[in-house]
Amino acid sequence: MALSQRLEFRQSQALVMTPQLMQAIKLLQLSSLDLAAYVEGELERNPLLERAGDDDGPTTAPEPEASFESEGGDNFDGSHEAGVADDWAGAEMETNRASMEQGLGTELENVFPDDGGEKTFAVETPPPAYTEWSGSGTGGEDGGYNLEAFVTAEITLGDHLSEQMALAISDPVQRMIGQYLIDMVDETGYLVGDLQSVADKLGAPLAEVEKVLAVLQALDPPGICARSLTECLALQLKERNRFDPAMRALVESLPLLAKRDLAALRRLCAVDDEDLADMIAEIRNLNPKPGLAFGSTLVQPIVPDVFVRAAPDGSWQVELNSDTLPKVLISQRYHAQVSKTTRNDKDKTYLADCLQTATWLVRALDQRAKTILKVSSEIVRQQDGFFVKGVQHLRPLNLKTVADAIGMHESTVSRVTANKYMATSRGIFELKYFFTSSIAAADGGDAHSAESVRHRIRQLIDAEPAADVLSDDTIVDKLREAGIDIARRTVAKYREAMRIPSSVQRRREKQAANV
Repeated sequence: MALSQRLEFRQSQALVMTPQLMQAIKLLQLSSLDLAAYVEGELERNPLLERAGDDDGPTTAPEPEASFESEGGDNFDGSHEAGVADDWAGAEMETNRASMEQGLGTELENVFPDDGGEKTFAVETPPPAYTEWSGSGTGGEDGGYNLEAFVTAEITLGDHLSEQMALAISDPVQRMIGQYLIDMVDETGYLVGDLQSVADKLGAPLAEVEKVLAVLQALDPPGICARSLTECLALQLKERNRFDPAMRALVESLPLLAKRDLAALRRLCAVDDEDLADMIAEIRNLNPKPGLAFGSTLVQPIVPDVFVRAAPDGSWQVELNSDTLPKVLISQRYHAQVSKTTRNDKDKTYLADCLQTATWLVRALDQRAKTILKVSSEIVRQQDGFFVKGVQHLRPLNLKTVADAIGMHESTVSRVTANKYMATSRGIFELKYFFTSSIAAADGGDAHSAESVRHRIRQLIDAEPAADVLSDDTIVDKLREAGIDIARRTVAKYREAMRIPSSVQRRREKQAANV
């Protein structure tokens, strides 16, 4: 087959993901905190953006002569405005000088002498400011430190153990082994790893590593450097001098304690019911994760993005939380003033890019707010029974139903409902909470929401008497009587997801509570 060249005209359609479009999609799935951080970064990078409605400073942009003289003097030629800038600076200096001399009662030359001048008065040079990073003053070499940063510094678990180990172990070799073991302790206080592998890696005898571990386990807090929950509880009981043979048997039988098999525990510990109850209460007072007392993880509070309130006419009023919406505007005045000072193509291109980015960001934020409000309003309309009567009336709902109703794609609805929360009269819920799978009805009626079925299962278990604990099969029968067609394995899966024990364990717990 011979190869030949030819010209063809083709017409096709394609969706091009521009950087602006990709960024707009990213903005949809950001939470309110992440969005605020992103907008804050844009405010720092783009000089044409400004906050709207701030009371802590002027919303109008500064004069371009002063701004670009200090920030962008290398890029913008402001020589023709030098006279205006000099007049402004000189007027401000004279005003400040007059007010200062009037307040001091003498001329400034008498208070702030020049180098080498003969003046009557002198002022001590203030010490250099300390920096938080280096701990020393700017331009100073006296080795000072930031006392405020030192006082507010948070002590970690590793630092706490290392300080104690320095006093408990004097041998350098054992200190090296101890520091290696401390580095293997996780945030909960447990030693993660095998001692044999530590001995092989450090080239030390296993007995030496175990000896150092025994010293570390005697440090504060009690139970630290344990390799299991049993060892952690045993170390705390030894610290309290309560690790007798009966308590040892109880600690070594934690699986039976979790199952509430009190009869087997009484036989193993050789105690009566009263002593066993006291021992169990003492076990509950111990700390299973002693390392969590040191260091803290920043927990961000949940801020709702949408408020749902009941209207006087019986409908629901959906409105956005204005506190979570970034308020940014384009400074047209600043842009007009700066555009007059541009002299080369590089400056004009930079200014045009800033204006385009600012315009896109304002539009993207407005479109994001409208999309969230549209999706939330449709969710409230679909789940009206939940807001009126409760979770048992939650309807099955998927992304496609909402997307078809508002004329959007499913992926857009999925991004909008990610990391967004709705404040209602029944509490704060994530928007994805209202999307649940459906469970068929036994009588062929409307399907039931999986969340409402889980709520019914919890209600049945909470109302069961101690003498008649419901098994999973019994729960299935009761749900089918209520018109819910569900399998036993589904009931077991929902029960385990809600961390509800089995019927055998619940019977033991209820019997123990009645004893």
